[in-house]
Amino acid sequence: MRMSPSTRTALLAVGLLQTSLQTSCLGTPTPLAPGFAGSVGWPYHGVQTGAVELPPSGPGFVRYRKVDGFNWGQPGLVQAVQAAARHVQEALPGGGPLVVGDLSARYGGRVSRHASHRSERDVDLLWYITTPDGAAIDNAHFVQVGADGLGREPDSGSYVRLDVAREWLLIKSLLGSQNIDVQWLFASRSVEALIVDYALARDEDPDLIWRAENVLQEPAESLPHDDHLHLRIACSPEASAQGCEAGGPYWSWLPALPIQVQPPEVQPAELQAFDGTELEGSDLLELL
Repeated sequence: MRMSPSTRTALLAVGLLQTSLQTSCLGTPTPLAPGFAGSVGWPYHGVQTGAVELPPSGPGFVRYRKVDGFNWGQPGLVQAVQAAARHVQEALPGGGPLVVGDLSARYGGRVSRHASHRSERDVDLLWYITTPDGAAIDNAHFVQVGADGLGREPDSGSYVRLDVAREWLLIKSLLGSQNIDVQWLFASRSVEALIVDYALARDEDPDLIWRAENVLQEPAESLPHDDHLHLRIACSPEASAQGCEAGGPYWSWLPALPIQVQPPEVQPAELQAFDGTELEGSDLLELL
């Protein structure tokens, strides 16, 4: 079966675009992607431009990794994390800082230790913790927390408790941020239950609790996230128009996305015919 020239051109464009996403940072506009900028692609298959670096420390936060860390993110995400950490410190002073794990590499793409974190919509946030009797302490580890809220520090073996009050305040700040829209807050079901029960007991805004219940999820195809909170932000309408691919749900309370231009419909037989097809020079010139 012979493929139509228009379909062949469209498929070549898709292939070249995928190659560009895999091999470059898209830092400079190209004929293939002149409008791509910011978070480009998916969290597990993407890149980024215009990133800023999270400082080593600041009001209410500190970076987890002193070396070999991935500390770059989109300006809105970095600002939101800083603002939320500062808010927790000011509202509940006396506790340890928010310990911020990996964001992304400066230009995105594959990073060690993670399957995602590639298009800078992801950041790991270690738990706020206390002693078992409630005294706030610094957290230096990814501490696994159980259904009773208790965990053990890897080095000393000492028991610690999830600081649910500060954790809820952090989540509340992130959900109300003007800099980002939250798509997911990955956490184990046990931790989610502790946080939601705390919010209900405090008679927090029902709409806010409902949003928290939606975004707080234990991921189905990875570790349960019982040792940290994984924040993933949604693609804004502007970011979507510049190459950000959401994946997963886009919540009803978020701003409406622009209408997407649909790619040309390709029949399965044409895809099979395209496999291994050699393109002639005239086809390449037509595309470029």
